[in-house]
Amino acid sequence: MNNWLNQLERKYGRFGIPNLTNILVGGQILVLAIELFVNQTVSVWLALSRYFLLRGQIWRIITFAFIPSYGGSILSAVLGIYFTWFIGTALEQEWGDFRYTVYLLSGMLGTVLACLLTGVTGSTYCLSLSLLLAFAMLYPEVQVLLFFVIPVRVKYFGFFAAALWVLSFLGAPLPQKLSLLLSMANVWLFFGPMAYRSVRAWVRREQWKRRNRR
Repeated sequence: MNNWLNQLERKYGRFGIPNLTNILVGGQILVLAIELFVNQTVSVWLALSRYFLLRGQIWRIITFAFIPSYGGSILSAVLGIYFTWFIGTALEQEWGDFRYTVYLLSGMLGTVLACLLTGVTGSTYCLSLSLLLAFAMLYPEVQVLLFFVIPVRVKYFGFFAAALWVLSFLGAPLPQKLSLLLSMANVWLFFGPMAYRSVRAWVRREQWKRRNRR
């Protein structure tokens, strides 16, 4: 893990939020229940929007994370919430409260910044994706049951989700591109240096092989 995280944890580790995944998932369950049984427009008051942020509705920088992703059906929303809980609790146990808090909040901060700079309405898409990618990089060989039947290693979910993100990025207009990049700030912060070192090591190996072929 990055040295800057070690330094931050030594100084501010006491500020880690315990059970953060349960708070996130609990909020999503509450919002889903309100939308289903009380008020179908509750998400309008919680969503991340530059227009409303600049008019003082600052609670949206937090509440947008409690809006579950429907994906077209209630079942997909329930499965998404369960998957968030499953992945989030595993990351909390692996990293501890402080590092997990930094990861989640930096993703939220990147999404808010993207919304303010581009005007693109923020969502939990990249936040959920960042959790999946972190889990896939830490536990690539763990198997989950696709459709509760087919065993699939998590790394393949990660590859598929990352490919979808790249396709979305390539096909998006410039404001949306910037929004997608900033909303993944936590992934770049945590795993960017590791990816850079891996690529640099690969380049050096290839250069060494070419020199020895001559």
